[in-house]
Amino acid sequence: MGGAGDTSGAIDTGGADGAGADGTDEAGGTGAGRLWTLGHSTRTADETVALLREFDIARLVDVRTIRGSRHNPQFGAGEMAAWLPAAGIDYRWIEQLGGRRRNQQVDPEVNAGWSHPSFHSYADYALGDEFAAGLAELMALADVPCAIMCAEAVPWRCHRSLIATALVARGWQVTHILGPGQQAMHKIGQWGAQPLIEPDGRISYPAQMLC
Repeated sequence: MGGAGDTSGAIDTGGADGAGADGTDEAGGTGAGRLWTLGHSTRTADETVALLREFDIARLVDVRTIRGSRHNPQFGAGEMAAWLPAAGIDYRWIEQLGGRRRNQQVDPEVNAGWSHPSFHSYADYALGDEFAAGLAELMALADVPCAIMCAEAVPWRCHRSLIATALVARGWQVTHILGPGQQAMHKIGQWGAQPLIEPDGRISYPAQMLC
């Protein structure tokens, strides 16, 4: 999944703890929960474990639809189910949060702020019951320090940024792990289309909100 956005000022090298002194984050999270995100990119298994340990992650939740990589076989589902638990990190998969969604039965204008078809389709999908069920499962799994993982190295090119927006809109604090010593707090509307968040929590990306 690919896209574009303003990445200026995205990287914070202040260490693994990005919360404010009052328990809120820069994006307005109120402490309802906390989550991290990670893109595996071309890292080795050892590099990935080291990065997760740097941020004290105890559980990794895979949000890829296709859990395999021809170029990086260490990130196949079977391989990860072996080397992550061996490192003391729980490995889960939430299929309902996977990307690559197509042909959703949603009015094209609802999320017209996304010009990239993959992001547009995922925003459509995120309005449905399957996404809601997956998000609820993810929030329940975050009872220990938890990160979601996809393949894209940076969050602004990945559907995990939309998952992060859905969580921050619910008062959660979300931190994107970018590399050793590098993190970015998720701010709603920082990258790509600007969301419209309804009082009932429904999130859409109408064309007039396009940044």
